[in-house]
Amino acid sequence: MSSPTRRYKSPSELSRANNNNNNNNTTHLPPPPPQNNHRNTPYLPTPTELALLTLYPTLLLFGALFSLLSPETRAAPYDTLRQAHAQDPSLAPSYFARKDNLFNVLFVKRGWAWITAAFGAFVLAHPAYRGGGNQTRRRVRAGVRWVVVTGWWVFVTQWCFGPPIIDRGFRWSGGKCEVVEEMVFGFGEGGVKEVVTAAACKASGGSWRGGHDISGHVFLLVLGSFFLVQEVGWVAARWARYLGEERCVVMHDGAVKGAGVEAERREQQEEAGVLTVLETLGFGGRLAAAVTGLCAWMLLMTAIYFHTWFEKLTGLVVALAGLYVTYILPRWIPALRSIVGLPGI
Repeated sequence: MSSPTRRYKSPSELSRANNNNNNNNTTHLPPPPPQNNHRNTPYLPTPTELALLTLYPTLLLFGALFSLLSPETRAAPYDTLRQAHAQDPSLAPSYFARKDNLFNVLFVKRGWAWITAAFGAFVLAHPAYRGGGNQTRRRVRAGVRWVVVTGWWVFVTQWCFGPPIIDRGFRWSGGKCEVVEEMVFGFGEGGVKEVVTAAACKASGGSWRGGHDISGHVFLLVLGSFFLVQEVGWVAARWARYLGEERCVVMHDGAVKGAGVEAERREQQEEAGVLTVLETLGFGGRLAAAVTGLCAWMLLMTAIYFHTWFEKLTGLVVALAGLYVTYILPRWIPALRSIVGLPGI
């Protein structure tokens, strides 16, 4: 009986066998996900900012539709001169349709004081602004932005080298005070200079008629609320490391980079624990959130019960113009950014 023949493997066969064994024992990891190199344009708001800004025209549109579809609102008497419903409690379609409602008297009529108080409380109390050095520079730049936005509010509603922009626009569009017309015929041209604003016309017992009246309520509520969203939102998000997107800026050499390249690191380098939203906002941030929410509610009430749709639209546009100059323009003009800075940077 012949012995079995032993088959010897060549070196090349042994090498191939070892490679096959190694391949079978190797764990194949999935390829890493592709990196998202997309950057937001510095000339427009970020996607999150756009989503928040969309809430304003949405509220105005919803209010306009509600006023048309609500039987109570359509049936209530409406004064086209005052751009408001009848103020008699028995005739007004809602408590918020009356100009003497407490929210209008105590909040909207003193709106900029509330907005300033919330902003001041946040800047003075939030950890991102405490200390010296970089924090001092942040506080100064935040104050500069407040001055810019406040200046725009003053020019539009209070004084612009004479009558404010709202009153100038009313007169440029053909509006006038009836008392002025009577004074012209009765006492000459000197009386015209005495009543050139809506406040003076009302105080003198006249009627402000005939022109386009930019909605001061819409302007104030949009400008003030988004000012707080910018000043509180970016600072709190960066402090708690919640940032899901980044603003982009144009550098002095023309390069477009994330705004984080100009951000200062925390002086305390230890890893912070997980912060809740309330802890991140602090007292000032919570106050700002409450003021912002109340602004949104009163904006909706204004959309339902006051002004024409075009007056509300122009109020929105004028507010957005001031916000663009304050928060978007510095992103692509480095010289301006060196003065006003960016929230959270």
